[in-house]
Amino acid sequence: QVDLIDQVLKWSHVESAKKAVDVGCGIGGSSRHLARKYGCTTEGITLSPYQAGRGNELAIEQELNGQCNFQVADALQMPFDDNSFDLVWSLESGEHMPDKTRFVSELFRVCEPGGRIIIVTWTHRDLEAGESLTKPEHKLLAKINRAYYLPRWCSGKDYIDLLKSNGAKDVQREDWSYIIAPFWKAVIKSSLNLKSIVGLLGSGFSTIRGAYAMLLMLRGFKKGLIKFDLLTCTKPASVSKHGLPM
Repeated sequence: QVDLIDQVLKWSHVESAKKAVDVGCGIGGSSRHLARKYGCTTEGITLSPYQAGRGNELAIEQELNGQCNFQVADALQMPFDDNSFDLVWSLESGEHMPDKTRFVSELFRVCEPGGRIIIVTWTHRDLEAGESLTKPEHKLLAKINRAYYLPRWCSGKDYIDLLKSNGAKDVQREDWSYIIAPFWKAVIKSSLNLKSIVGLLGSGFSTIRGAYAMLLMLRGFKKGLIKFDLLTCTKPASVSKHGLPM
């Protein structure tokens, strides 16, 4: 995970940060790494009280409680002032957002002028004008959604359009599916032995459902349906009197 974070930061040309927000922080792995790497302060938000509590516990254990703070909050209505952060980070949380337009708008709102926004998220393939996903594609995504409790998917191009509609500058996008797919294959292969299967069967329905979802995700990769998209941009440093980025 740390290697992935570092590669994403390098790809996004992030050399420094003073104050970062980790949107969909989990138990705070990205936040703690950012704090150590850049010496910045971080705010992590999650819908899970357990994750926020555990994140704060780990920050204390790792002597980062003066830099890292975690709280329960909605990414679609963040409890921060406008222009609060020079680095806005979202790792594998965008796919959980039921309103992608509101999500991207909030990322821009809390980002300071000239600050950088990074979104790493699962998406479906880009569609041509007038094209829709096929029925088998819809069916596969619906199965994954039920397993992972996900809302409707969108494409990387949809994200690009949302970023640009908010005035984004220096927009970059890259599909890292080819990097992530081998990891999924390795995880699935390691679980296909008798000991792992017996353990899986005894671990409960939620774990079995997660393993099933991984197989579905891998099928989506192979069919070219599912992408692991990296997107980054900067918020305009200033706005003209007509409301346009300068």
